[in-house]
Amino acid sequence: MTGMTTGTSDVLELAPDDPRLSLRGQAELLREGEWLVPGRLPVATQRWLIDPVLAEKAAMPAGVRLDFRTDATALHWPVEVRSPAGASRAPAPFDVLVNGKLLARLPVDGPATLAVELPAGPKSVRIWLPQFGSVRLGRVRLTGANLLEPTDREPNVVLYGSSITQCTGASGPSETWPALVATALGGDLRCLGFAGECHLDPMIARFIRDCPADLISLCVGVNIHGRSSYSRRTFAAALTGFVATIRDGHPDTPLVLMTPIATADREHASNDVGLSLADLRAEVTAVRDFLYQRGDSALRLVNGLDVLGPGETGLLGDGLHPTPAGYRLMAERLTPLLGGCLSG
Repeated sequence: MTGMTTGTSDVLELAPDDPRLSLRGQAELLREGEWLVPGRLPVATQRWLIDPVLAEKAAMPAGVRLDFRTDATALHWPVEVRSPAGASRAPAPFDVLVNGKLLARLPVDGPATLAVELPAGPKSVRIWLPQFGSVRLGRVRLTGANLLEPTDREPNVVLYGSSITQCTGASGPSETWPALVATALGGDLRCLGFAGECHLDPMIARFIRDCPADLISLCVGVNIHGRSSYSRRTFAAALTGFVATIRDGHPDTPLVLMTPIATADREHASNDVGLSLADLRAEVTAVRDFLYQRGDSALRLVNGLDVLGPGETGLLGDGLHPTPAGYRLMAERLTPLLGGCLSG
């Protein structure tokens, strides 16, 4: 339903978790005084299952956003961003979109108030939180505001991967490939991209198992190669077990195994356990074929070389991570590939 008023006031001041708003993409909201702190994994209740470095990456709200429909003319939102220790990149931006178009990109380092003049009339507002740095959220203040009924339910899209899924190098949080793909598919995104920490942790498989999901994608291999997390003996078993745990909660949901995109120098470089990125790509493919042949007809494969190939490593800023243009190209190619799985 659309167009119905749920609250009317010259000024509305609401907590981000107020049911009249819609904060999406987080697993938990912790309270620190007057602030709310979103996290992408349930660290507070399951800390013993989560490595501290993974917990630090889960505190970065990649893919988390605030959605609402309103006829407000102005927005003021106190926030605070704590950059990662030793970070050399520019301050983390918030992206404010109105009716799907970027209205403002607001970099924040430390405490600040997002202040945005909004166009007149009823509109959909989406504020993407930064994809790096931890964030604290104050109360949202809307001026001249009616809050309107939200739009209908969107399909749940769950995307797991490494820094190439977290996309810290994208121009802004609305221009990561998960954000662009989910937006194009009309999906409700849960981004589980963790820079350096995509190691098939069993707790993450359990978390995905228990999340609403209409489409799941797992992009694995590049962190496992870089950290030598698994040998040839253990990798296929770990990935098979990860998928099996997810299938306990989502037996028929389209589930995509995505192999790594091309890199500048890792394709045939053996790591400490003798595996190259090409080897891991072949192992992911073998796992998918094994499970598919044994009845998992909803398990799909996307070859990362079709998403960003060997001839396109100029779109890798450091030989590994895509540039902003690289992330946009990934989104352009992944949208039909993942959309085809979502539509069956």
